[in-house]
Amino acid sequence: MFVKYLAGVEHLAALLKEKIERWHFRQKSSWVLSSINKVQHWFLKHKHLIKTNYKTSLPKDIIMAYNSNVFLVLSLLLTTLLFSAHAADPDITTDFLVSPGVNPNGKFFTFTGLRNILRSRNTPSNMPFKVTKVTNDEFPALNGQSVSYALLQYAPDGLNAPHTHPRSAELLIVIQGCLKVGLVDSTNKLFTQILQTGDIFVFPKGLVHFQINLDSRYPAVALSAFGSANAGTIQLPRALFASGIDNAVLSKSFKVNSDTIQEIVSANEA
Repeated sequence: MFVKYLAGVEHLAALLKEKIERWHFRQKSSWVLSSINKVQHWFLKHKHLIKTNYKTSLPKDIIMAYNSNVFLVLSLLLTTLLFSAHAADPDITTDFLVSPGVNPNGKFFTFTGLRNILRSRNTPSNMPFKVTKVTNDEFPALNGQSVSYALLQYAPDGLNAPHTHPRSAELLIVIQGCLKVGLVDSTNKLFTQILQTGDIFVFPKGLVHFQINLDSRYPAVALSAFGSANAGTIQLPRALFASGIDNAVLSKSFKVNSDTIQEIVSANEA
């Protein structure tokens, strides 16, 4: 039993290393790769003992390694990576989902809420930015289909403030005007680009990103597609300053005095 366990853990280590390298996690998970390399080196060093000594007393360092949490950590890491790599909207076992009492026809699969917006292309004058969502909340036929849209309208100088989508990447196409877009990756590196009408930009899942209309005279319009029926949106300004996080926590986090934090909180609660 002990030998089978060790062999299984050795296999887990090899699989985990392969997955990390395949998914380009090397930079973010260098400590994991280093640990796995040490485990694999340990197995190579003691493989002859594992093969020959399972009917006799095993060396003390093998017993210690057997009791070490490193094997549990490797197993948990592999399981987490395997499941997170395939995480998405739940699969359905029917062609589509219909609420009880609904008799679907062609209209059930049609959403008309963007007609007037796209025909007029007028950006609301009373707000610098407006988003019209087409998720499973607005369009029930999207339930179980893992897709959704959002129409984004920017007034001159309008900004879609830094935010994230926790459940999907975003594929944005500019259909009117010009936008500056940006994203920040997990190494805190900023990527920016100026987009013209017809240009497409992808914001990877979960990363902080923004868009701004740099034109002070003309509006801009973009359409975003998501790989989820409801990608979710976390607006950073409101999440940080209008969610009830204690001002002392924010003051220490941003290294500013409490009066400054209260000023920002008040602006975001308005």
